[in-house]
Amino acid sequence: MATNVPSSLVDWSLSFGNDMSLFIHLSTDQVYEGVKSFYKEEDETLPVNMYGKSKVAAEKFITEKCSNYAILRSSIIYGPQTISPVEKSLPIQWMDDVLSKGQEVNFFNDEYRCPVYVQDMVDVILSLTNSWLSDGRKVQVLLNVGGPDRVSRLQMAESVADARGYSHSTIKSVSASSVNRGVASPPDISMDITKLTQMLSIQPVTFKDGVRAILDREAST
Repeated sequence: MATNVPSSLVDWSLSFGNDMSLFIHLSTDQVYEGVKSFYKEEDETLPVNMYGKSKVAAEKFITEKCSNYAILRSSIIYGPQTISPVEKSLPIQWMDDVLSKGQEVNFFNDEYRCPVYVQDMVDVILSLTNSWLSDGRKVQVLLNVGGPDRVSRLQMAESVADARGYSHSTIKSVSASSVNRGVASPPDISMDITKLTQMLSIQPVTFKDGVRAILDREAST
């Protein structure tokens, strides 16, 4: 809770005056319970784990304290390696690495997400910021920010294999229930992004196109 509820940062920003700052908060699809497909922003938040609960608390804190805010409920963010490489393995790069070695790897076939390409996330943030700066109007926005595709981890791996020309034979389909991760994970938190596309006129790239963009970029470096 101390990490995910940005109380100190919000209080600092408010010291400049409540109308002087636009607070953009990256929330998560984990705020949803995960019992249906394509959640809408107005659906009830019933997180099944502490991470999701802390993000719901953060959303509530920001909406109560800030005059101008944009809360972006993001799915898995994927993209190329950063200029200063991050230590944590990135999802597409990790899949590419293990599949390139020809070793058998298990992938969940029954957990669904709407992964979003990092450039689309950047475009959403820039669009909201530029609109606020140019119009000067109050911004109070809650948006699902995911990609257009509802995919399982299995389908993600298959897309990487297809882009690289790897065999699907080493990709093993398993249920998420077969692994004890020590924390509850929602089965299906795919999101409806109609509000995003209509409000900002942004059409996020498909998962397959995003994967190809990443792998093509990294192959050329």
